Amino acid sequence: MLSACEKQKKVSKLSISEIDDDAPPITQEMFDAGRFRINMKDVSREEWHASVNAKKKRINIMLDASIVAWFKTQAGDRGYQTLINETLKQAINHQDIESTLRRVVREELKKAA
Repeated sequence: MLSACEKQKKVSKLSISEIDDDAPPITQEMFDAGRFRINMKDVSREEWHASVNAKKKRINIMLDASIVAWFKTQAGDRGYQTLINETLKQAINHQDIESTLRRVVREELKKAA
């Protein structure tokens, strides 16, 4: 049985015409009928881009190949970059909790002394 990473590598080597897919072909008319939405409210392309750009920042970062491979295997359908982002958020929150806890313990020890 192939891992998710191995499956992705195998599929990425195929051309579009070689991929057996039950989905109907996507037409330009389908794209033209698409709408940009934020919280289920229709918005303009500019509003949508502004919203996305306000939340995310595009960067280039060099990571060890083994780190990227691990995140890709763990991510599944979500996308490995999303998983990396969530992991970094958790690390920041953990650090905030840890520093707050240390501060509270120091204050309580100071009061007890």
